[in-house]
Amino acid sequence: MPKISVEIPEELLEDLDEHVGSDGKFVNRSDAIRASVRKTLDMLDEIDARHGRLEGDETEADE
Repeated sequence: MPKISVEIPEELLEDLDEHVGSDGKFVNRSDAIRASVRKTLDMLDEIDARHGRLEGDETEADE
């Protein structure tokens, strides 16, 4: 799995850490960030689908 580096504001990282660890919803920060990216991409796909912008969809520009 490729590794990436990102810069995150301290307050966002502190909020994230409240959900990580033995008492949290995620095992580690990477797990939490992967879940967030997946959810965001799913939401963007839903928005694109509503606007007919998904790959393979015909759009007004194609007509």
